[in-house]
Amino acid sequence: MRTYTIASIPGDGIGKEVIPAGQRVLEHLAKKSGDFSIAFRGFDWGSDYYKRHGVMMPADGLAQLRDLDAIYFGAVGAPDIPDHVTLWGLRLAICQPFDQYANVRPARVLPGITSPLANPDAAKLDWVIVRENSEGEYSGAGGRVHRGLPEETAMEVSVFTRTGVERVIRFAFELARSRPRKLLTVVTKSNAQRHGMVLWDEIAEEVALKYPDVTWDKMLVDAMTVRMVVKPASLDTIVATNLHADVLSDLAAALSGSMGVAPTANLNPERRFPSMFEPIHGSAFDITGMGIANPIGTFWSAVMMLEHLGEKEAAARLMGAIEATTKQGRLHTPDLGGEASTELVTEAVLDFLG
Repeated sequence: MRTYTIASIPGDGIGKEVIPAGQRVLEHLAKKSGDFSIAFRGFDWGSDYYKRHGVMMPADGLAQLRDLDAIYFGAVGAPDIPDHVTLWGLRLAICQPFDQYANVRPARVLPGITSPLANPDAAKLDWVIVRENSEGEYSGAGGRVHRGLPEETAMEVSVFTRTGVERVIRFAFELARSRPRKLLTVVTKSNAQRHGMVLWDEIAEEVALKYPDVTWDKMLVDAMTVRMVVKPASLDTIVATNLHADVLSDLAAALSGSMGVAPTANLNPERRFPSMFEPIHGSAFDITGMGIANPIGTFWSAVMMLEHLGEKEAAARLMGAIEATTKQGRLHTPDLGGEASTELVTEAVLDFLG
């Protein structure tokens, strides 16, 4: 029997509600399968840990995670701690050292969910956004000088390397090739950002030559937001910089019905380090403790984790249970316009798994 050891990092806010729900579903699925088992190793890192220790995770945190098969992550962020402290102290502190450079975010209108788009093509929305996850606007380069003075200056430097851009664009072309439509859109802002974004455009042209079977085009990021709303059926696979894809994927989640259903995979495609899987919705302290957080994004993230681990049959089975659940309007949480609780949705997925 195949055995996987998974790090469980619920983190903050509703992460502490949806990750335990995801663990229940995964353990049930593994037991039903009989082909593999999952052992979770829990880590209490996050904002509460920060308040006790002054750091979001211990100095040897990466060493504790390095040999595990995957990381199941909830959310990070608290209203009483600056966001840059929590993000850089935990999530980015894992993603960057583990070179999880391909952030993959599917967006699809699941059965039973209605897109807020009035566009008749909204139901055809079926995208995968690939976000460069290691450099760009999130590289951490820059600084502040003359603090507190009228001439105080802050510089945020976007760093783009040929290696970083080429590998994520190649990953996106490979992903597009694996999907039925074989269609890729490369998003930049090269009319205004004439160095890093022009490098993106040039590398996309070079990489495209190796994928003659993939139809591709490019869009400026502002025009892309319009296209996502007006012509959703014209898109399939999308690749963009760290910041641009971060924004576009939130729009994609909203257009597919709710931030609560959207999953994420932070992949190290070469598998030199464990990859991390998380829902997109964040810590959502406004609903923390109310028992109404939507666990669907967490379950879908588990589907992506199972696929990454090679358990494709189990992944398909879980995705089927998710779709059977969302198809039932009575099982919609408040973010989808319903009244169901986290527990009720979790129990329904378990029931559909059998």
